[in-house]
Amino acid sequence: MADRNDLDYTYTLIDRVFRHAIGETGDFSGALYNGDFSLPLEEAQRRKHRFIADSLLIGKGSRVLDMGCGWGAFLRSVRDGGAEGVGVTLSEGQARACRRNGLDVHLADCRTLTPGRFGTFRAVTCIGAFEAFCSREEWQAGKQDAIYRAFFKTVHDLLEPAGRFYMQTMVFGKNMIDRDEVDIRAARGSDAHVCAQMQKQFPGHWLPDGADQIVEAARPYFRLLAKSSGRLDYIETQKEWRRRFRRFGIRKYAFYLSLVPRYLADREFRERLGVTEVNANRICFEREILDHFRLVFEKNPA
Repeated sequence: MADRNDLDYTYTLIDRVFRHAIGETGDFSGALYNGDFSLPLEEAQRRKHRFIADSLLIGKGSRVLDMGCGWGAFLRSVRDGGAEGVGVTLSEGQARACRRNGLDVHLADCRTLTPGRFGTFRAVTCIGAFEAFCSREEWQAGKQDAIYRAFFKTVHDLLEPAGRFYMQTMVFGKNMIDRDEVDIRAARGSDAHVCAQMQKQFPGHWLPDGADQIVEAARPYFRLLAKSSGRLDYIETQKEWRRRFRRFGIRKYAFYLSLVPRYLADREFRERLGVTEVNANRICFEREILDHFRLVFEKNPA
């Protein structure tokens, strides 16, 4: 799994940039356009929040746990709808930002949570965090399926009877290359090179081989209610993020300037920021090297 240092590097590093560009409680996960790319990003994100709340039967007074809560976008939506939200993250920057905005967020590893810490919940969400649960080294050691099964057991134990779980995650797509070909020294712009850039940006992450692997790992504890690909929506979301990161703002660009010495001296820093000459993340989705799924589960009866 990506450890706290990996997640801090990726998310705490961009904390100020993200909040200046996207907002104090902006959403750093794929939006829900459903083919209507004329929607503003904010409305597409609200549409996603409504879809999740409806799918999980979240109502006033429901207790909701958001695993890997980011900057608290879904938690804010939960609060505005009259439900009670609790969030966990391994990024200190995200936790601090959430608390400043009045959200109940804790620095914790969601894989190790038990009902003894926060109690049980009507609904649990994991919007993007699943991507960090298995590392390349763990995959090579044959541990991936066991890691995923253990996670679903954790979620099962945290849910009330008939509780529901929503997951949104990247997976390897139909055009994923042989894993051994991934190499940062490969020809620039090649599949092997852009995959290696993704690994630089998200250290400690290794993706599932598709939605079916996730569903099979969940089977002892959950039944699948809904599955849909959000690949095209995620491509559009990334386009909007990039525009907003580049849009001029005095505080944002003053912070950018403070990073220039490190940016010029450290290529790995540039790659992890994702501001190299190509957007490896978007390219991987456009080429269907990666895919993106929304999954809704219901807890199996005892």
